[in-house]
Amino acid sequence: MDALTALHHRVSITKLVEPAPDKEQLKQLFLAALRAADHGNMQPWRFLVVEGEGRVNLGKLFAQVARASKPDITGPELERFEAMPLRAPMIIVSIACTRENPKVPHIEQIISAGAATQNVITAAFAMGLGAVWRTGDMAYDMRVKKALGLGVNEELIGYIYIGTPAVPAHLPRQQNPETFFSYWSQE
Repeated sequence: MDALTALHHRVSITKLVEPAPDKEQLKQLFLAALRAADHGNMQPWRFLVVEGEGRVNLGKLFAQVARASKPDITGPELERFEAMPLRAPMIIVSIACTRENPKVPHIEQIISAGAATQNVITAAFAMGLGAVWRTGDMAYDMRVKKALGLGVNEELIGYIYIGTPAVPAHLPRQQNPETFFSYWSQE
C-alpha cells in the first residue's frame, strides 16, 4: 500500500485476533515510529511490547488500580478491567521521554512521541494489520505508570492494541478538508 493510500484510508480496528505482528513486522513498525517529526533529533519516545502472559498481568494491574481507586467496585467491573488487555494479541505501550532542552519545549517532545505513535498505527494499517490507539484512566494513573517503569520525565501516550483484523476494515468517514483548512494572510 502506498503512503497516501494508507494516510487517506487508515481507520482504527478494534476487533483484533491472533496472530500478533511477528518480529519482522514489529521491526517495520518500529522503523516507522523512528521517522516521526522530531525537533532537535531528541527521539523523545520509547515503547513497551506486551504480549502473552504480560497481557494477563497488565489486566491484573488494571484491576488492582481500579479497586484502589473505587473500593466499592463490582465484580463485573473488575472483570472488565482485567479483560481490557486481552482485546488484542499484542499491546505496544507508547511512552514520551522528555528532557530539558532550551530549544525544544516539553510540549514538542510530547507531540513528537504522539507522532511516532501515529506512525506505528498507520504503518500497521499499510501492512494489513489492525490497530487502535487507546488511552483512558489506565493511561494517566500514576500507579500504572510506576508499575510499567515510567520515570518522572515520562508520560504514557497510549496503548496501541494490535493484531490481525477480525473483520475487514470499514471505509473511513468522508470529511471535507475545507472544514479544517483555510488560508491566512496579513495585510
